[in-house]
Amino acid sequence: MQRTRLAVVGVGSLGQHHARILAALPGVDLVGVVDTNAARAQEIAAKHGTTVVSDAAALIGRVDGVSIATPTASHVDVALPFVDAGIAVLIEKPLASSLAEADRLLAAAKARGSMLAVGHTERFNPAVAVARPLVSSPRFIEVHRLGAFPERSLDIDVIFDLMIHDLDVLLSVVGSDVAAVEAVGVNVLTPKVDIANARLRFESGCIANLTASRISRDRVRKCRFFQHDAYISIDYAAQELEVYRLAPANGGRPVIQGGRIEVPTEEPLKRELADFVAAIRERKPPAVTGQDGRAALALATRIAELI
Repeated sequence: MQRTRLAVVGVGSLGQHHARILAALPGVDLVGVVDTNAARAQEIAAKHGTTVVSDAAALIGRVDGVSIATPTASHVDVALPFVDAGIAVLIEKPLASSLAEADRLLAAAKARGSMLAVGHTERFNPAVAVARPLVSSPRFIEVHRLGAFPERSLDIDVIFDLMIHDLDVLLSVVGSDVAAVEAVGVNVLTPKVDIANARLRFESGCIANLTASRISRDRVRKCRFFQHDAYISIDYAAQELEVYRLAPANGGRPVIQGGRIEVPTEEPLKRELADFVAAIRERKPPAVTGQDGRAALALATRIAELI
């Protein structure tokens, strides 16, 4: 097997895990890490047996792909040189700070034939993977993504930080355009929106109610699907899945049957990065494309503008 050369740009709270996983993936050489914090870059490089690269542009010609986990505002500037050079790029969500910047990246990738993947990690959650074949024409979806006040991602509001995970999952599962949106949000601890609720009506008739908060006491990551034949509940954090169905009884009252479905647990980020590496090696589209990332960003922007 030809080894795949990769690097990580941005090794903060999330990027450090990209470096950890890539350094351990079979057939992968972690060529280097880049970070504006030199001490941090040196620490992560030493931990994973790689080198510090002071300038991301110096990686061009030395790597087959790059994972970018820098602050959102820098995504387009960091990614474009790699895209223009025909190097595969994985950008952590959200894809960009604006739709205009996202379109610049997509246009460059199309012109150069470069692969562009977006890190919507929940798509790779094993519970989501097992649940997807069971979701069929949902009528109502309830989503709660609540967390304590973070030390990261305060450059963007909670819609782009947390809710966008669920927007991407819903767009991929429901398979219908969004016809109408209602939304409300409140900034509590920062100038940005810290808690938000959105109600989406899809053209299929499905209604989705989403709540995202980064000021809650408890950590909740749950999505529930209600459809004519089943109730499907996903716990993202625990990687647990429950499915219940109404079963007819012989001449009697119907009964509810079901319970927990077995899910093979695995780190979603590891699955995401393994998919990225496989896409590079097999010259195929990644599971979450740049267009997917733009679609989630467009819906998040629509919600933010209403708020």
